[in-house]
Amino acid sequence: MQSASATIPWGEVWGQDEAVGMLRSAAEDPAQMTHAWLITGPPGSGRSTLAYAFAAALIAEPGDTSAMQQVLSGTHPDLTALRTEQVIIRIEEARKLVERAYFSPSLGRYRVIVVEDADRMAERTSNVLLKALEEPPERTVWVLCAPSDADLLPTIRSRVRTVRLHEPDVDDVARLIVQRTGTDPAIAAQSARHAQRHIGMAQRLATDADARTRRDATLRAVLAVRSVGDAVEAAARIVQAATEDAKALTLERDEAERAQLLRTVGIAEGAAVPPAVRSQLNALADEQKRRATRSLRDGIDRVLTDLQSMFRDVVMLQFGREEGLINLELAQELRSLAEIWAPPRTLLVLDEIALTRRNVERNAAPTLALESLLVAVVTGRSAS
Repeated sequence: MQSASATIPWGEVWGQDEAVGMLRSAAEDPAQMTHAWLITGPPGSGRSTLAYAFAAALIAEPGDTSAMQQVLSGTHPDLTALRTEQVIIRIEEARKLVERAYFSPSLGRYRVIVVEDADRMAERTSNVLLKALEEPPERTVWVLCAPSDADLLPTIRSRVRTVRLHEPDVDDVARLIVQRTGTDPAIAAQSARHAQRHIGMAQRLATDADARTRRDATLRAVLAVRSVGDAVEAAARIVQAATEDAKALTLERDEAERAQLLRTVGIAEGAAVPPAVRSQLNALADEQKRRATRSLRDGIDRVLTDLQSMFRDVVMLQFGREEGLINLELAQELRSLAEIWAPPRTLLVLDEIALTRRNVERNAAPTLALESLLVAVVTGRSAS
C-alpha cells in the first residue's frame, strides 16, 4: 500500500490515499475548500502527519517546496500548531489560538491552525473555539485531529468537514517499519502485531528491546496473579515500570529545556539564578510536571491496551478462533486460561479494562485503578 504521492508535502502520509485525494483537491480548488476540517482515525493512523501535509499544501504556493518544508518542520510563520502533552488542552491555550486565527497570513496563501488531540478539550475550552469556527476569518483554516468525531461536542462537529482515516493492515505496518528503520522483518512483524497496527508504537517496539521486554513481563505478571495480594503487588510493579518509562522519555527533554531557558536569559551553567528568572524556571517546571503526568497516563493506557489485547485473545480462543491472535508468544498460557474460564468472565474482565481506561483518563490514581482491575481479574467479579 503506497501513499498518494511520493513528493512533498504528501510523501509522509502513508496508506491513506482516499483522504489525501480529498484534501489535495481542496487545497488546489477553492470551490472544494471549507474553513474548518476534522481529521479522525484510530491512534497511529497518521492524523497529525496528514494535517501538516494539508497545512503545507494550503500555505505554500504550488511547487514551493521550500515553504512546504518549513510548514512540515513547524517553522513557517503562517502555521500555528497546538500539540498538548498534558492531560487536557487548557482554556488559555485555546484563547491564544483564537487570537492567532484573526491574524492575516504573513507570507503564505492561508494561515492554518492545527490542533492535535482536539478530543482533550473540555466543554468550556471547546466553546472558546466556537466563535472562530462560526465566524471564520478570511484566509484562516482550522484543522482539528481526534480519534473520532464523537469525541468532540456536537456544536464543534457541525462546523467542520470530517475526513476519516482507516487502520492499516499489520503486514503493511511491518513493511513500513522495516523500510523506515531497517529492523529485522520478524521483529517488525511482531511489533506491528503487538501494537495493533499503531504505527508509532510499532516503531518504538521494533527499535527498543527494553520496551518489548517490559511488555512481555507485564502480560506474564498479570497472568500469574492468583490472589488479592498478588494483584496489589502486580499493580505497584506495573505503575513503577510505567513511571520509570515516562521519566526516561521526558528527562532528557526537560533538562534540555531548562538549559535552553538559562542560555536565553544569559545565565551560565552552574551560576546563581536571580529571583527575576526563578519565576520562569518555576513555570517551566510546572509545565514539565503536567507533561510528565500525561506521559505516565499514556504509559498506563498502553499497558491497559496490551491487557485488552491479551484477554481479547482469550475470548477468541474460547469461541474456537485460532487465527488473528495478537499475543502469539503467549498462546499456550492463553489456551489454558480459555479452558479454565467461562466466556462471561473474560468479557467481564474486558469491560473492567475499558472502565479502568476511562477512569485513568479522568484522573483516577493509576495504582488504585490497576489494583481494582486486577482484583476483578482474580475474583471474576466487578470491582465497581
